[in-house]
Amino acid sequence: MLNQTASAILKTQTRQKNRYSLRSTLALFICAVVLSLLIIAPLMMLFKSAFYDENQFLIGLSNFYAYFSNASLLSSIFNSFWIAFVATSLTVFLASIYAFALTNVNIKAKGFFKAVAFLPILAPSLLPSLALVYLFGQQGVLKSLLGNTEIYGPIGILISYCFWLFPAILMLMMASFRNIDQRLIEASQSLGKSLLSTHFHVTLPAIRYGLVSACLVSFTYVLTDFGIPKVIGGSFNMMALDVYKQIIGQQNFNMGAVISILLLCPAVLAFAFDRFQSKRQARYQSFQIKPYIAKQNKKLEFALTAFCSVISAFILLVIITAILASFIRYWPYDLTLTFNHYRFDYADGGGWGAYFNSIKMALLSTIFGTALIFTIALLTERFKTHPLIKNYVQILVLLPLAVPGLVLGIAYILYFNRPASHLEVLYGTMTLLVISTVIHYYTVPHLTLSNAIKQIPAQLDQAAESLGTSKWKMLWKVYLPLCLPALCDVTVYMFVNAMTTVSAAIFLYSPDTNLAAVAVLNMDDAGDTVAAVAMSILILLTSAAVKILHWLLTRKLLINTQKWREDSY
Repeated sequence: MLNQTASAILKTQTRQKNRYSLRSTLALFICAVVLSLLIIAPLMMLFKSAFYDENQFLIGLSNFYAYFSNASLLSSIFNSFWIAFVATSLTVFLASIYAFALTNVNIKAKGFFKAVAFLPILAPSLLPSLALVYLFGQQGVLKSLLGNTEIYGPIGILISYCFWLFPAILMLMMASFRNIDQRLIEASQSLGKSLLSTHFHVTLPAIRYGLVSACLVSFTYVLTDFGIPKVIGGSFNMMALDVYKQIIGQQNFNMGAVISILLLCPAVLAFAFDRFQSKRQARYQSFQIKPYIAKQNKKLEFALTAFCSVISAFILLVIITAILASFIRYWPYDLTLTFNHYRFDYADGGGWGAYFNSIKMALLSTIFGTALIFTIALLTERFKTHPLIKNYVQILVLLPLAVPGLVLGIAYILYFNRPASHLEVLYGTMTLLVISTVIHYYTVPHLTLSNAIKQIPAQLDQAAESLGTSKWKMLWKVYLPLCLPALCDVTVYMFVNAMTTVSAAIFLYSPDTNLAAVAVLNMDDAGDTVAAVAMSILILLTSAAVKILHWLLTRKLLINTQKWREDSY
């Protein structure tokens, strides 16, 4: 009798376990279908359009032949690649020295240098270009420093890209320099190795992965950004700008799809190579590292402090110039202060409605995006689901990282603006802008939350299961509190990127859903440069305010919810 009872209980538990696994698998399957419709399907439509003409007749590779036979379009390929190479080399070199100073050397004012270095990430990519016009343009106060060289063209593009890329490259390089092991440096020195030999055999292998990732990220960003060359490029053409002209100017979606595919190829190759490098780097992270701090050296500290001061001064110069220009009545002749440039309702190309639309879109993207990403991360990491669906979803969540925003925007136009589609009702709406923003920036938040969930001890799940605790209770009592730091980081990441994004939104907005970052481009295009600068500053201040508010509200909350980490060591 006892054996029969035990057998019945075991069968019941097995059935409940299988039923729960089926529910989790079904939930993840639905998520996989949604992500496929929002990622795979638009990209397939993009590829299809490249092989059709404007009348939707199959023409094979004719569009590609037409592109490569056009001398002006072909020259933009060369321009894009050499600009990307030079901008990448300069930015990675400068950011590496800056990161070394902040991470491995005891210089003073590290907090100040770090805060200033990350300011550009809070502003739209167009801000440095607009500020450089006021500094080195026809009426620029520092125009004489360039001599006969015009800021409009390669020089302005390169400086703008260095400014815009600097924070992202700095973050990657700071993480890399933290992988340098103090013990290996000391061992190399004790063996009598020279500084150069130590660098090649110890330092370089430790930072190699971060260095390669920084180069790939920078190169891809430059290739796929059109805002900076649009504002300060003059007659200098680039591939991303070709896409903008083909879609916005000529309504040639098929040729736009061709150029988008050409831009997608190096991005995908860079992503694949980066993933390959990350697997190799994992072998070097299997042991605990003692962070390297350089021995006290007054000359080195002074030199690096001076270097960081120069970089910080340039960043502040660009931002302060933009702020002053937004308040000065008529630069540089009438320097009286005024708020007239913030009267956006009188500016062409944008208004206060665009700013509030951006706030709305950023909030919606943050709320729904964070909820979706956390749900999928939890299903893949903690719930028992079918391995095939789980692996498919893990591939899907990595794919947006390899798809530039510009390419995603073109794909969404072709997918959601089809007359025969049942989804055309979304085109031009705030909903589609939110969807494109969440998908565009999906990968980094997903990886962040997945890593946070993996750090939660598996014993908690086993204890909850043995006590019969529901997964919903586990969600509220365990997963959400323990993942709070990562969730806070993801919310700020989504909000700031939603406020500053241009690449995908420029193709998807309507007059009723105009956004602040898009308005900056439109106002500059209409000749109202001062209003464009003012809107850029407003975006910067909004992003900075959200960042500060997030820090103030979560500082004490995080301390109370993360004591378990201290107790676990």
